[in-house]
Amino acid sequence: MTTKRLNQIEKHLSPMDSKNSLFQEIPLAPPDVIFNLTATYKADTFAQKVNLGVGAYRDDAGKPWILPVVRKAEQAIINDPSLDHEYLPILGLAPFREASIRLILGADNSAIKENRVTAAQTISGTGANHLGALFLARFYLKGVPVYMSNPTWANHKPIFNNVGFETRDYAYFNPKDNGLNIDGLLADLKSAPERSIILLHACAHNPTGVDPTKDQWKAIADVIESKNHFPFFDCAYQGFASGDLDRDAWAVRYFVERGFELLVCQSYAKNFGLYGQRAGCLTFVLKNADATARVSSQLAKLQRSEISNPPLHGARIVSKVLNDPNLYAEWTENLKTMSGRISNMRKALYDKLTEHKTPGTWEHIINQIGMFSFTGLKASQVKVLKEKYHIYLTDNGRISMAGLSTSNVEYFADAVNYVVRNA
Repeated sequence: MTTKRLNQIEKHLSPMDSKNSLFQEIPLAPPDVIFNLTATYKADTFAQKVNLGVGAYRDDAGKPWILPVVRKAEQAIINDPSLDHEYLPILGLAPFREASIRLILGADNSAIKENRVTAAQTISGTGANHLGALFLARFYLKGVPVYMSNPTWANHKPIFNNVGFETRDYAYFNPKDNGLNIDGLLADLKSAPERSIILLHACAHNPTGVDPTKDQWKAIADVIESKNHFPFFDCAYQGFASGDLDRDAWAVRYFVERGFELLVCQSYAKNFGLYGQRAGCLTFVLKNADATARVSSQLAKLQRSEISNPPLHGARIVSKVLNDPNLYAEWTENLKTMSGRISNMRKALYDKLTEHKTPGTWEHIINQIGMFSFTGLKASQVKVLKEKYHIYLTDNGRISMAGLSTSNVEYFADAVNYVVRNA
């Protein structure tokens, strides 16, 4: 027995130490990369500092934007004397869940008409991913891995690891052209064990901003079908990505049309600006109504032990908008405002880099979609951006396009031009 182990046993058997905790020996976890980056940015006193790390929409003044339609919905809720603050049902607000299903699948989807769909209101998209992962850990095949794109959202792997899944990568980003490595992606899905779980970003891939084309989605579906894999969609940007709700839901609807059983995680953080309200939904599409009832019952049982029931206010706002034709129409215009500004910043950055004749090709900036862009910048270049220019982004070169504005895009382009040439 080692000395270290003897010391551990001695500590365990010793009388209670008034100064040391029972948890004194646990490792100190590192800070979250994104939240730590934001904290560092806030502490910086440099006048021209730029935060390109946070995944939240900002207007051209760099301020959070409360959607006008959200303000209207909130006011209507406040003025409704019939509303109270009682507990929601375990699976959440029924009109919210029903509207979420229609939003992602399309109101005329045959799966809805055949009662093959169920949904649970969740703690935003993170909670949907967790509940979906927990359900599959309990009821799907044992020992199968979960495949995720390389790279993927930083929270995906911890969520699945925490419920016992092994996670593996499939090829996704091609650094040579800053686009999709479709050949590597398909090869990895083909070599994955039968019935693996395949996590897919429905639109506006985080962190790369690179989405498959429709033909590429069809090829992906072909492989998943041939290997009997299970599709697990994460949809955090419907409507925010392109400004078109139907376009952003195309991949999910195509898989449903092909006859797959699948689940979809929906978040209303980005497309409603409800970041702190934590409104989300987990939607299951199944083969028949009997399976749907069984899945729904088990989702409720799992949810009860996790959070009892979901929060009310954010779901009420979303439900109010999705179920009111006038508010819904206004929401679609708000979505176009956000996605349009992001597109304008992509073009402005591309134009500035082109003007500078910055070495390399920069078409990927305008070809990528959604909140984020993988710039292709190296960690050494990012280091200079932080230290010399006070521009904050993650070390892998990912930027949040929402952090750019008409007042700082030239400053950022100048800085990128410098580090590409000199760092």
